[in-house]
Amino acid sequence: IKKALERGQFCLYQQKIVSASAAGECAYAEILLRMVDGEGQLVLPATFIPAAERYDLMGEIDQWVVKTFFSKLASANISHSQPSLYMINLSGASVGDEQFLSFLKTQLACHAVDPQRICFEITETAAIANLNRAIDFICELNQLGFSFALDDFGSGMSSFAYLKTLPVDYIKIDGKFMTDLNTDPTALAIVEAINDIVHVMKLKTIAEFVETEPVQSSLREIGVDFMQGYGIHGPAPLIL
Repeated sequence: IKKALERGQFCLYQQKIVSASAAGECAYAEILLRMVDGEGQLVLPATFIPAAERYDLMGEIDQWVVKTFFSKLASANISHSQPSLYMINLSGASVGDEQFLSFLKTQLACHAVDPQRICFEITETAAIANLNRAIDFICELNQLGFSFALDDFGSGMSSFAYLKTLPVDYIKIDGKFMTDLNTDPTALAIVEAINDIVHVMKLKTIAEFVETEPVQSSLREIGVDFMQGYGIHGPAPLIL
């Protein structure tokens, strides 16, 4: 991982996020990371992220992603075909690092990037781990003009208890509920409950890991705002 950072052996991919109510219109895109090994083969995050977390390398990886994407977006020609919002994952390590905010401000000053086109994501478990710091971090991002999404929502036991304390804009419903959405009444009820409560709070919902048309149909009936998954669009190299 260290050599990949030094040699530029990481690359960015994107996955479309579509509107559930606008005939599949591509509204947003999530920025994804891939590593290239010594033989030129792509290495998926599930393989290298656990090691990066264990050896405290996630902060460096997050900075590489932000710097690289900001540079690409700043030099791209804006067109109507581009997503209006790009979502970038941040690790718990970056949320807890005050220097990351300084880095982010520097990158914002160096590149002509509209912060309103950037939404940062943090997982529910990372937010719970240091809730007060997460709240402060999100508030500072909001002041800079960025929006924020809570990823994998529903994976924790106290989701609804702390949700109203986090000043986020989007809730990404944990993909584990999508697998059995049409066969398990409990999974369906949980997704409906999350969607209803999130909408009461005037936030937007994004369903993750959507892989089949029947699941898409159910999500439309529930009233989820956006959908993401292989059934809609598989990750592809980032082209701006």
